[in-house]
Amino acid sequence: MAGVYVLGVAGGSGSGKTYFARDLQKRLGDELCSIIYQDNFYIDQSNKFDFDGGSVNFDHPSSLDFPLLARKIKKLKQGLSCEIPIYDFATHARKKETIHQPPKKVILIDGILILEPRIVRDELDDSIFFDADAELRFSRRLKRDVEERGRTPEGVRNQFDKQVQPMHEEFVQPSMVHARWVVKDLGQYDSTLTELESYIRAQIN
Repeated sequence: MAGVYVLGVAGGSGSGKTYFARDLQKRLGDELCSIIYQDNFYIDQSNKFDFDGGSVNFDHPSSLDFPLLARKIKKLKQGLSCEIPIYDFATHARKKETIHQPPKKVILIDGILILEPRIVRDELDDSIFFDADAELRFSRRLKRDVEERGRTPEGVRNQFDKQVQPMHEEFVQPSMVHARWVVKDLGQYDSTLTELESYIRAQIN
């Protein structure tokens, strides 16, 4: 497919990147744009998982199958459909079912670590990074994990302090240097959304 545009949407957990990706996708429309989530590409952790907020580090790059993600992006850029894996956060294994992903003119790749591995960066046309402070990110993560993933507040806090924030400082924040755009102020959200929508439409037309 000629003129496929791939945008990486990165930032720390709870930085607002996923909301932005979804808002941008809504503006561009389902016919034009789809989102692929990093979270679908976790490797099977079922044999290692011990307890909520335990020893399995989901925020280290080694917990993700980035070569597979890169291959899926490459295939979509060639105008071919692909199957996206589904990671089950209850069993910590991949489901047998997959998500059928048809090619679109615009592909958004959402994830905290997508700018860290070169193999994924090389498949992106552009990228944007959401830079938010730790307390704001934790409050958003707490709400999401308790309400959507059945986590305990204690487990969420333990995981954030021992894994999420240390990995953010070691891998996520440094990857910001690879982003073309950086959003630090929530007041920039709407204007950035509008500007990026116009920019993308110009790239694919």
